[in-house]
Amino acid sequence: MRSRPVITSSRAIIAAAGLLVAAIAGAQTERKTVAGPSIAIYNIVGHVQVEAGTGSDVVVEIVRGGQDGRRLSIEVGDVRGRNSLRVIYPADEIVYRDQNDRWGRWSSTFSVRSDGTWGGERSGSSFGGRRIKVKGSGSGLEAWADLRVLVPAGKHVDVNLGVGELSARGVTADLRLDAASAHVTATKTTGNLTIDTGSGGAEVHDVTGDEITLATGSGGVSFSGVSGKRCKMDTGSGGVTGDGLACDEINVDVGSGSVRIDDAKATRVKLDAGSGGVRFGLRTTPRYLDVDAGSGGVTISLPSITDAEIDIETGSGGIDSDFAVQVTRVERNHLRGRIGDGSGHIRIQSGSGSVRLRKN
Repeated sequence: MRSRPVITSSRAIIAAAGLLVAAIAGAQTERKTVAGPSIAIYNIVGHVQVEAGTGSDVVVEIVRGGQDGRRLSIEVGDVRGRNSLRVIYPADEIVYRDQNDRWGRWSSTFSVRSDGTWGGERSGSSFGGRRIKVKGSGSGLEAWADLRVLVPAGKHVDVNLGVGELSARGVTADLRLDAASAHVTATKTTGNLTIDTGSGGAEVHDVTGDEITLATGSGGVSFSGVSGKRCKMDTGSGGVTGDGLACDEINVDVGSGSVRIDDAKATRVKLDAGSGGVRFGLRTTPRYLDVDAGSGGVTISLPSITDAEIDIETGSGGIDSDFAVQVTRVERNHLRGRIGDGSGHIRIQSGSGSVRLRKN
């Protein structure tokens, strides 16, 4: 079927242009300065972007959204010993009409203190405050705030978001990105980095810091190009996938989901997958490697020259090794022995599934 041509009158064009100008005028940008070496940002609903800034203070640009956006208030001041910016929502039910969500059939509930802050514990109800419900449709306060946070080098910034999207890019600072229900991303950051989202995935690319922590309650973790001293990834439900992980210590804990990591470098590694398989590739010989897979096979790739005492056990499944093993003890589905001079330590346990040691 041929499509009909679209005929637009000049009157319609003028009307559309007028609406666009009105929308731009309505979406005015407010700017707030937050001074101090360590600050916190709190926003219940919206998109938050953290970027590199200049000068000595953190600058926050705010754009209100929704028909009730004018009812929001922005407060800056000391909260429990730290200068903080808080977007205050004067209602217990908030409607967030996200354009990326066609139907709006969702809701998220958590607790917010009277000063507009939350957090301190994983459980939202543990620190008091009133219960806030954010939903995609229905009645309530239709308001949200989109923030652009400009961070100078050397700061410590704690960004807290309830619902929406949270991202950081090109920042040289210590960052904590905390969300109740949001996808969180970090790209090309330098400094200690903590990402914690209750519901939603975490994604990082090209980040460097002494301490890198990525945690999700429900959602996966994906990464590329992560380096640091101590790197920890923790998911309640969701897999961990990525490559280019270079840390002195690696700790991965997955409650439900698989672990798929390639091209890693580390001296100490601990992997725990409660339900799901493990595939882990190391480019360097570890001094300590501990793997526990409750359900699923385990495949570990190591440099061709590896020295370690090995202790491998499977509840059901075979054991296969590319390396010559000097066996010291063997039982049904349980092998102890030595690779090379045995100077390192490798322990692998699989509740259900085979264990394979492969040469890179």
